[in-house]
Order: sequence, then C-alpha cells, then structure tokens
Amino acid sequence: MNKDQVKGTAKDAAGKVQEAAGKVTGSRETQAKGLAKQGEGKAQKSWGDAKEAVKDATK
Repeated sequence: MNKDQVKGTAKDAAGKVQEAAGKVTGSRETQAKGLAKQGEGKAQKSWGDAKEAVKDATK
C-alpha cells in the first residue's frame, strides 16, 4: 500500500463524515464540500492503485 492509497482512503472517509454533518445541520454547502472531498479521495486512491499495479507488474 502506498501513500496515495492511504491518503485517498482517508480523504474519502473525511468527505463522508463532512457530508453527513452537512445533512444533519442542513448545510448544503458542507454537503457539497464533503462530496467533493470524497471525489478527490477516490481519485487519489485510484492513482495509488494504478501505481501499485505498475509496481507489481514490473517485479
């Protein structure tokens, strides 16, 4: 597991918490920021997955 996978997973989880907090408080802005953070996290994790796949393929 590389740093992009870890950071991406953490960002995704933080985004889910932020989105839930926005739902509880009724803040659409907070919800939107949470969804955006989830997207960033998933993209970063995917990048990390791709790097791992290349690394494994070259062994």
